Amino acid sequence: MKNTALSFLLDTVQQYANKTAVIDGERRLTFQELDAVSKRLGSVIGHRIRSIKQPIAVFLPKGADSIVAFMAILYSGNFYVPLDESLPSARIKTILGNLCPALIITSHLGMETLLGMGLEEQQLVFVADAYNNSVAVDEADIARRKERVIDTDPVYVIYTSGSTGVPKGVVVAHRGVIDYIDWAVKCFTIDSTVVIGNQSPFYFDNSTLDIYLCMATGATLIIIPKQLFAFPLRLMEFVNNAAINFIFWVPSVLVNVANLQILENVDCRTLTKILFAGEVMPNKHLNYWRKHIPQALYANLYGPTEITVDCTYFIVERTFQDNEPLPIGFPCRNSDIIILNSENRKVEGAEIGELCVRGSSLALGYWNDKEKTEAAFIQNPLHDHFPERIYRTGDLVSYNDRHEIVYIGRKDSQIKHLGHRIELGDIETTVLGMAQIEIACVLYNRTKEEIVLLYSASEILEVKDIRRELVKLLPRYMIPGMIHCVKEIPLNANGKIDRVRLHAEFCR
Repeated sequence: MKNTALSFLLDTVQQYANKTAVIDGERRLTFQELDAVSKRLGSVIGHRIRSIKQPIAVFLPKGADSIVAFMAILYSGNFYVPLDESLPSARIKTILGNLCPALIITSHLGMETLLGMGLEEQQLVFVADAYNNSVAVDEADIARRKERVIDTDPVYVIYTSGSTGVPKGVVVAHRGVIDYIDWAVKCFTIDSTVVIGNQSPFYFDNSTLDIYLCMATGATLIIIPKQLFAFPLRLMEFVNNAAINFIFWVPSVLVNVANLQILENVDCRTLTKILFAGEVMPNKHLNYWRKHIPQALYANLYGPTEITVDCTYFIVERTFQDNEPLPIGFPCRNSDIIILNSENRKVEGAEIGELCVRGSSLALGYWNDKEKTEAAFIQNPLHDHFPERIYRTGDLVSYNDRHEIVYIGRKDSQIKHLGHRIELGDIETTVLGMAQIEIACVLYNRTKEEIVLLYSASEILEVKDIRRELVKLLPRYMIPGMIHCVKEIPLNANGKIDRVRLHAEFCR
């Protein structure tokens, strides 16, 4: 039985020592090389701090060095905290102030930035030490440290935006990663022949699937250059040329490829597994992918950061109309979904309720924030026989007639308008079903009590024509009062629609 996520690498290096583990541009690391340099850096960390189970921040550009740093930190008996280098200095300082890391792994370039924030050089460890052959590996110390880690200890902390503007550090345990990866390997039949095309930033929890599927199976992880995601044609040419056969991307990337009809010009039939998560996947765009790569397995995954990546999944095996919602499906193994109504009772029939999760996938809580932890991770209200935590996601869902879970929207995106309760996501799904609409975002201007639709389209549309079409599909009280055609819908660093920015611009 595995007690640490590092066990995936330990087992795989025995079987696939000379196989390529990570490709990062011109750099390649075999599993044996990855293991060796990670141990060396782990020994450096171990000699710098004698304690274990401490947070160690990673301030590096996305790349092979980050993965080396993650594994090194686990070898040292501690847990890693990926930081987004592009964040404003004030936000990074806020995160570090909450985290109080024992050390920060960085490069000499990153050192200049960190010293400029007021950090001391003695707090830093340089990733270059991993490749310094003069640094000895202390195998005995590494073994002692590893033996003291158990599966309920933290493996990583990922900081997410908080409703108050203060980032929250979500603490995930080894057991959550182990269970999730064991499930994913079996569910999606992952083995050493898989070539993973990584999109997610390493400070985004979706990257956990890419990294640990590689570690668990001997699959090769290719880190796709970030700039390619702004150029869908070049992106898919890269996928084809690299013979990538597995992707786990945010829907916005897939939507952009579909909108530009890239698959007409690039043969991507090497892709056999196409997974997506992080936001709603419109069926209109998914149908485009399914038409051009019909042999691939498609899966819609769902889960907030407070769950270990995902807690539900839906393998797409039947036909959907363009304007139908795509289910988020069924619970992942060893996760249980409870849908609670406003009275904290299980929903009945097609009743809408809040999706709550229990099981080993739950995060341990928020780092150094007992109050927020206790508000979000609560006692299961269905019983008081023994302590049992559930996480309230804030997402509204319902069961369809096949007993599949269907995502409705956020609790905070449910509005009361003209006396009616409305889910903004319901309007978005309907708009995205329109032939000319490429991407859409629906907001609510509470000051003006007005529903706002922002969209980009393949051709110029008259507002009256959009309204005329929507009236056929939605009640009149759900028709947006303000409709804007925008050249481009902005995305945030994780590739999702930047709703905060759009709200500030269009809902004054």
